[in-house]
Amino acid sequence: MILLTTQVEDFDRFSEIFSTKGADKRKEHGSKGSNVYRDPNENDRVWVIFDWDMDGFKSFASDPETPGILQEAGHKGKPQAAVLARSIDA
Repeated sequence: MILLTTQVEDFDRFSEIFSTKGADKRKEHGSKGSNVYRDPNENDRVWVIFDWDMDGFKSFASDPETPGILQEAGHKGKPQAAVLARSIDA
């Protein structure tokens, strides 16, 4: 699992590209799915939990088609990964 956050120009535009072109490209790199959350304090920020391993994510990030997809989706900057601090069973 990977948790990423990013800021977007327009959520609807982001959602459309994320669920189509973005999803197709992520699947090429081994993503098994994701859940998108809107930030309660920052209207332009989204958080996404991916069922994806780090090797697949790195492959996606280095794909030459990825920057154009992110730009089309309206990302304001580069998505940032959260650092896993700890896993707990309950």
